[in-house]
Amino acid sequence: MLKRLAVAATFLAALAGPAAAQDVVRLGNLKFAHYGAISYMKEIAGKYNLKIDEKQFAKGADIYPAMAVDQIDIAASGADGAVAARGNGVKLLVVAGFANGGVRILGRPDLGAKTLADVKGKKVAVVRGGTQDLMLLAELEKNGLTWSERAGKDVQLVYFNNYADLNQALAQKYVDVICQSEPQSTQAISNGWGYEIVKPYDTPVGVPYRPLVMTEKMYTEKPEVAARVLKLFVEATKTFIEKPDLAEKYVREQVFKGQLSAKDFHDSMENADYTYDMPAGHMQVTADLMHKYGLGKMVNPPKGDAEWVKLDLLEKAKAELGAKTNTKTN
Repeated sequence: MLKRLAVAATFLAALAGPAAAQDVVRLGNLKFAHYGAISYMKEIAGKYNLKIDEKQFAKGADIYPAMAVDQIDIAASGADGAVAARGNGVKLLVVAGFANGGVRILGRPDLGAKTLADVKGKKVAVVRGGTQDLMLLAELEKNGLTWSERAGKDVQLVYFNNYADLNQALAQKYVDVICQSEPQSTQAISNGWGYEIVKPYDTPVGVPYRPLVMTEKMYTEKPEVAARVLKLFVEATKTFIEKPDLAEKYVREQVFKGQLSAKDFHDSMENADYTYDMPAGHMQVTADLMHKYGLGKMVNPPKGDAEWVKLDLLEKAKAELGAKTNTKTN
């Protein structure tokens, strides 16, 4: 009897045909609280017949060399990383915005500075090639301060390769000020290593938006896969926005493996939001300021959103899934 059932099952499976293979999408991501919905995409990817192969990088600038040699299909990073890559020939498109905010400028506890103008003569540290790099320079300029990596200007810049080292440098008083991401800035405050001087959102950049980036190859040669990726992104983000308890649990337990406290998660997300959107002109303002400050060493800086900001698939996915626009301007 069992043998006949097995034969019947095999026959029915043959009639149904082979199951469609999932399309593998290679994701470059970073380990930040406000990047959690991007990581969550892999948990529900099967619903869209996709498999997300996520690789975490130390900083956004590290992702794009891999994208340039066809090892990454989509990426989450700061706007400056995407601008620099595009300006140096990487064929990529901005297809959504996935988070905003997430930057603080901190001083060591005994510094006494109330505004950034008070840090003249101090050492200021940041990770090179991150959103914080651009935000720091824009804020320094707004406060009338000059800067250089060498002594002689109003502030001396010190560059680090990762965000954990920034906190340690502040804790050990190797530097006086850092421009940091989340949750690392919140953790620095909760550990007593520093205090907030300013959230640098009062410059022409405004509140920084993080772009979800896709290769031109995927967008043009695999439009059906690209459309499913954007639906997956919208559902993952919508889930995080509508179910904050799930978002917290996932970020703390899966992304940070229990190394992020509930308080630090909540405090960090008070300084950041999950979103779907990329405000009109934001990428171009970022590109113009990067060119002005000499960031990214771009051969051909992007000119105009029209050539590389493509939000059509996002808007279609949002409409189908009932997601609402949620941009922030200050």
